[in-house]
Amino acid sequence: MSVDGVLEGLRSAVVWLMDVTSVPILVYFTVINLSYLTLIVLAAIDFRAQHRRREAVVETFGGALTPGVSLLVPAYNEEVGIVTSVQAILSLRYPRHEVVVIDDGSTDGTFERLRAAFDLVAIPREIPRDVPIRARIIDVHVPSDGRTRLVVVRKENSGRSEALNVGINAASEPLIAMIDADSILEPDALLRVTQPFADDPIRMVAAGGAIRPVNGSRVVSGRIVRVQMPQQWLARIQVVEYLRAFLLGRTGWSRFGALILISGAFGLFRRDVIVDAGGLDPDSIGEDFELVLRIHRRLHDEGRDYRVGFVPEPVLWTEVPSTLKVLRNQRRRWHRGLWETLWAYRGMLLRKRYGKVGMVALPYYWVFELCAPLLEFFGILIVPLAVFLGVVNIPYAILFLVLAYGLAVLVTLSAMAAEEWSFHRHERWRDLWLTLLASVLENIGYRQLTVWWRLEGWWASLRRKQQVWGVMTRTGFDDGAA
Repeated sequence: MSVDGVLEGLRSAVVWLMDVTSVPILVYFTVINLSYLTLIVLAAIDFRAQHRRREAVVETFGGALTPGVSLLVPAYNEEVGIVTSVQAILSLRYPRHEVVVIDDGSTDGTFERLRAAFDLVAIPREIPRDVPIRARIIDVHVPSDGRTRLVVVRKENSGRSEALNVGINAASEPLIAMIDADSILEPDALLRVTQPFADDPIRMVAAGGAIRPVNGSRVVSGRIVRVQMPQQWLARIQVVEYLRAFLLGRTGWSRFGALILISGAFGLFRRDVIVDAGGLDPDSIGEDFELVLRIHRRLHDEGRDYRVGFVPEPVLWTEVPSTLKVLRNQRRRWHRGLWETLWAYRGMLLRKRYGKVGMVALPYYWVFELCAPLLEFFGILIVPLAVFLGVVNIPYAILFLVLAYGLAVLVTLSAMAAEEWSFHRHERWRDLWLTLLASVLENIGYRQLTVWWRLEGWWASLRRKQQVWGVMTRTGFDDGAA
C-alpha cells in the first residue's frame, strides 16, 4: 500500500473517531471543570463559616472535656527528621495527647536518634491485638523521665499499614491521628481538627486535615515560621495541585456530605470505629481510601447516623517529590490504589442504601478521577493528529484547548483566590505570582506526564504486577541550626 493510501486510511479512521467522540470529549472536560468550580464554591462557603469561629475554637476549646488523641507516627528510615518531627508533635497545643512512634524495621539510625534525644528505656509492655497484625513486635520503649507521653514500638518491617495497626493497638486515647514522620503539624492543628468531634461526639467518626507542601518554606525547630513557594518548578506545580485537589476538593465534598477520602498523612478517627472495622488493610496500596470506604459501607449497612468530615484550617506540611522519578512512583501508586479500591467497593456504586456516597461521590470518582487520564490521553493524541491530517478545523482545536486547559487554569486560580481570601497564608505578592504562573505551566508537559504515569499505575494493576513503593529521598526541612 502506498503512503498516500495509508494516510487516506488513517484520515478516514480519525474522521470517524472525531465524529463519534468530539462532542463527548468537549462535554466531559466542561463538566469535570465545572464540577471542580462547584466544589470550590462549596469550599469557599465552608472556609468563611470556619473562619468566623476559628479564634473562638482556639480560645474556648481545650478544657477538661477535650477528647484525648493518640498520634501514630509510622517511621521507616526517617533519621533525617524524626527527632524534630516528634519534638514538634509533643509540643502541640493540646491538653491531652500522646505520640506513638512505630519503627517499621528501619535500617538506618531512626531508633538510635530517638533513643538519644528522649533517653528511651525498654519496658515489658504487652501490646494488645485489638486489630490483627502479622509482623513480630520487637520491643517497646518510653522516655526515662516518666512524664513525656511518647511510646516507641519497634517491629519487623512489614509496611506502613501494619505499622499503623500496631500503633492502633498501642494507643490509649479515644481518638487516633495518623501522621507521616516527614511532616510538620501547625501548633493549633489538633485543637482545630478535633473540634467536630467535640461538637458532635456521637455521630462524628473521622475527619481529615489539609496537606500542604513544605518545600521552600522556612522551618525552625519543627515549626513553619514563613510560608514560601519552593525553588523548583516541579514542587511549585505540586503546590497548585495540593491546593486544588487536597484542600478545596475535599472541603467541597465534606460540605456536600459525601467525603470518601481522607489522606493517610493527616487523618483523625475514633479508635473504636477503626477497631470495629478491623484496622487498615495491609494488602491495599490505597489503604487510606480503602479504610474510609470500609467505614462508610459498614456504618451504612448497620443503619447508623454518622459523619465523616474535613477541616481545612489545620495544616500538615509535608515534603513533596523533587525529582520526576520519585513523583512518577508516587502518581503510579496513587492511581493504582484508586483503581483497586474503587473496584473492591464496586458493590456500593449507584446503590441508594449508601446515600450520597453511593449515588454521587463514587460515580464521580469512577468517571472523573479514575477515567480522567484515559480520556485526556485520547484527547491529547486525537486532536493534534486530526489537525495534522486536516480533518478538524482550527476553531474546534482552540475550543478543546480552552475547555481542557484554559478552564482548568481558571479552576486553579479560583481555588487560589478562595484559599488566600480565607486564610491569607502567603506574605509576599511574589509567591502569589509564582502560584499563578505554576497553574499555567502545569498544563505544559507536567499534566501530560501525570496522565501517562496514572495510566501506567492502572495498567500495572490490571497485569497484577507487584507494587513497589519506591524510595522518597528526604532532604530535611529544619533550619533550626541556621
